[in-house]
Amino acid sequence: MVWGTDLWDQYDVIDKHTQSGLDLVERYIKFVKERTEIEQNYAKQLRSLTKKYYRRGSKEEQECRYSNHASFQDILNELNDYAGQRELIAENMMTGICVELTKFLQDLKQERKSHLSDAKKAQQTLESSFKHLESTKKRFAKEWAEAEKATQQADKTESDPNATKPDVEKARQHAHARTHTAEECRNDYAAELQKYNKEQNLFYYIEIPQFFNKLQEMDERRIRRLAGGYCQFSDIEKKVLPIISKCLEGISAAGGKVDEKQPPPAEDFSHLPPEQRKKKLQAKIDDIAKELQKTQDQSDALEKMRGVYEQNPQLGDPSSLEPQISETSQNIGRLRGELTKYETWLSEAMGGEESVHTINNDAQISVLSEQLESQHLYSEFDDEFDDVQTPIGQCKAIYTFEGNSEGTISITEGEQLSVMEDDKGDGWMRVLKANGEEGYIPSSYVKLVS
Repeated sequence: MVWGTDLWDQYDVIDKHTQSGLDLVERYIKFVKERTEIEQNYAKQLRSLTKKYYRRGSKEEQECRYSNHASFQDILNELNDYAGQRELIAENMMTGICVELTKFLQDLKQERKSHLSDAKKAQQTLESSFKHLESTKKRFAKEWAEAEKATQQADKTESDPNATKPDVEKARQHAHARTHTAEECRNDYAAELQKYNKEQNLFYYIEIPQFFNKLQEMDERRIRRLAGGYCQFSDIEKKVLPIISKCLEGISAAGGKVDEKQPPPAEDFSHLPPEQRKKKLQAKIDDIAKELQKTQDQSDALEKMRGVYEQNPQLGDPSSLEPQISETSQNIGRLRGELTKYETWLSEAMGGEESVHTINNDAQISVLSEQLESQHLYSEFDDEFDDVQTPIGQCKAIYTFEGNSEGTISITEGEQLSVMEDDKGDGWMRVLKANGEEGYIPSSYVKLVS
């Protein structure tokens, strides 16, 4: 699959995908705002209730300090304090989530609009160039037909016994003029074709990939920020998280709050748990392999174009392609180096085994089928837990977690679990369930027990 034939038409797909992500953020902000209003109204009703009953009763009852009347006053005081807690929660949610995410959402919308505008301009430039190319082609075809018609008319006049020498000369001059005009149109068409080919390569192999990458980076920032907002609840508020967990894709993989001020993660993903690291490295290898194949295809296309120019100089200058060929060659070398680097890291993560991706001498990518790849990765995952290990502790699930990503398992609130591998600082721990199922879960979702 290459940009020029398969992926260039995904403009509408990425447009809808990023818009859907922004709609989710907007819907989440609206949810928190409505939740805040409910909390505030609830607190207001609680205060009204305590105020209504706080000083009721006879004077003797109010002055009685050692009776059930005094106990009732204590209950009212506690309820009033609880109302204050609900107000504080509402205030924190409004300032810490709604205000921050609203500003972030506006920045994302503006950035997305800018990227879409750039892509639209590039697309309009290419379409304008194509229309101009078609117009030049039609003019060339028309002038060439007129030239052939004039040549045939000159031949007919020359073979006519009744035609005079001036008539023949005039017909020849007219045919020559038409032929000259047709040759100029052909040169114009060749120049326009060369210009269009360059703009097409620029659009398919540089501008559109850059546009896709920018939108992807924007969407990843959205997911990280939403994950951060999702984890800004207090311990009490975490009990409501399962209600919106299905609306927040990617949160479980994020493993907790993301602080954008923290140093960037390690390039070799060594900060992740073993299975998560393997998955990330394999995905990175796949991306580099696809990009390398795309660059190789671009190099082949440029070489073919240079061959056409060498055989037909009127279509273009072969030397004009040298800068693009040189740049493409450098990109191929760079991608090969990156692919080797990530394959080495994956090999280390798998215990020294070779990566599932290799490159032959012709720089062609030989990628195994997804089924074999999945079997290999899952077999590595299974082998890791074949060895009998002794639990290092016990824990109890305080929240329900849906383990949808590779290497994770699902747990339910109140479930007893055995700790097989403690949290290494990445927010994940490996546990064993009573049914023998084993995998990773977020450390914050359980409580250690003796």
